Amino acid sequence: MKNIGEIMKQAQAMQTRMAKLQEELAAQTMTGQSGGGMVEVTMNGKQEILRVKIDPSVVDREDVEMLEDLVAAACNDAQRKVQEATRDSMAQLTGGLKIPGLNLPF
Repeated sequence: MKNIGEIMKQAQAMQTRMAKLQEELAAQTMTGQSGGGMVEVTMNGKQEILRVKIDPSVVDREDVEMLEDLVAAACNDAQRKVQEATRDSMAQLTGGLKIPGLNLPF
């Protein structure tokens, strides 16, 4: 019984650390760029887009498709950065172990 109690304490401590990690990640912001920085997308740790910045020089009525591609690429870059930060934080929490089912909700 002593081992089960210790395991429960460890699980509770990990759950507390996980909640703190989720709060920290949600507060972080990452900025993705495309077109050499002409389009920037800022996203929080919940993968919510907070800001889109577009250099006026890339706005061309005759080539809207290019601007759409740049915005999509910047969004993908920001999302990749958020996912990397989440993965790195999870690795610190778990000591690098891949624990099935232990995923952040965002």
